[in-house]
Amino acid sequence: MTTLLVTGYRAHELGIFDSKHQGIPYIKKALMNRLVPLVEEGVDWIITPGQYGVDLWACEVVLELKQQYPGLKLGIITAHAAPEEKWKEEKQNEYRRIVAGADYCGAVSNAPYDGSWQFRARDDLLFRKSDAILLFYDEDAAEGSPKFFKERASKLNEEGDYGLYLMHAEEIQNIADEESQQGYE
Repeated sequence: MTTLLVTGYRAHELGIFDSKHQGIPYIKKALMNRLVPLVEEGVDWIITPGQYGVDLWACEVVLELKQQYPGLKLGIITAHAAPEEKWKEEKQNEYRRIVAGADYCGAVSNAPYDGSWQFRARDDLLFRKSDAILLFYDEDAAEGSPKFFKERASKLNEEGDYGLYLMHAEEIQNIADEESQQGYE
């Protein structure tokens, strides 16, 4: 495996509405815990759809990991041009900072949003270009946007050609609990 797709919930699906939310560091730590062993096993490209939420937090983790693993590359493949243009200015600036650090950033369609076909085309490309997926999805919690990635990745995994790594809310909660306990010791 050399290319890993990383995605999951959008920020609003997790009840996160600004970049200062206390849950973000725990999500990023869980991503880091999952990504390091995969990078050490040979992943050299991490690609993501670049949506605001798990996608961009994963990008931030990858940018941090690139310090330790200089051969690691980050790709952001969006569905359409300028996905951030309707976001609040703070989120736009955050997105542009992350994109500036990426090794590749492109859109499946160079047109602005035109329909759901752009997202289907993006997802087709992401799955074609990756060997496995790390997906933050919790069937016991909220379904949300990762449901479609899970269904497709499960099918590919059953066919034997695709790796499927799931990250659950419990994993993130355990990190938060451990860190809060350390604060009391």
